[in-house]
Amino acid sequence: MAGGSASGPGPGVGSGEASRGAAQGASAADLAAVEARLLAMLEPYAARLEWATIYGLPTLRRSEDSFMDELISGLSARGFPTVRVNFPRSYVDVNREPYELDPRMFEDALPESANLRSLRVAAGLGTIPRVVADAREIYREKLRVADALARITGLYEPYHAALAQLINRAHQEHGLAVLIDCHSMPTLMARDGASARAEKRRVDFVIGDRFGASCEGRFADAIEETLRRLGYSVHRNRPYAGGFITEHYGRPGAGRHAVQIEVARSLYMDETRLEPNNQFSIVAEHLREAIGELLRAIGDGGAALRLAAE
Repeated sequence: MAGGSASGPGPGVGSGEASRGAAQGASAADLAAVEARLLAMLEPYAARLEWATIYGLPTLRRSEDSFMDELISGLSARGFPTVRVNFPRSYVDVNREPYELDPRMFEDALPESANLRSLRVAAGLGTIPRVVADAREIYREKLRVADALARITGLYEPYHAALAQLINRAHQEHGLAVLIDCHSMPTLMARDGASARAEKRRVDFVIGDRFGASCEGRFADAIEETLRRLGYSVHRNRPYAGGFITEHYGRPGAGRHAVQIEVARSLYMDETRLEPNNQFSIVAEHLREAIGELLRAIGDGGAALRLAAE
């Protein structure tokens, strides 16, 4: 998900979770070792995860950011650097603090440094999630703490190391870095307006900037206004204001901006068959257009930018 790149219009970064993929937009020397480690860690755990879970892989996949890597592949092809995870959110969630762990999941004691009381842990959605869609328990039996720590060390930490490296490079080269954290969301219905009488409709996109704390308002505005002009229902910060990635990396006062984009899965895929629908290419093009407007907004502020997404 993220980073600065050698070619193209300027500095920038992007982020999010995909069900498969690898780091793009950085040199092989920088990130090949990270990718190899991610893949090596994933293989021995795949069979064990399916054996240990109550539900099969189709159910677990309903919590992933399905096809998000393909949805923004056009940005990668144009040179915008990206970092994509090779593992599902239900296995380890990189959009959490490193040790948001639920003691109810484990047979032995967690380390003292673990955050046991966050709202995400209480909901079963910590770094190692306890539940998937519809709050259904994932595991048949309790896990060993060593298993959780191995996932964090082998998957979570290399991902964030790669992401931080690309953000730092973009900032050093251009004096500015913009991270776009892309996710998919289940279908939501809400009123698009302040009036209680407004008709409920599907929420197509949610733009999250931590209520202005993670990026300059004009950057999030550029994305939101473009998507609205294209006819989509767009909400700001509700119900998704941004997770750990947006909060952790967004430092607008230091020239480091982070904005989250949540895309309704029903816009671009069949949520039952788990496959792209006939609107997929249109949504992908509209995302590119919205991010193009973000680039122009950054340029209007006096800085050329290079950006990455996913």
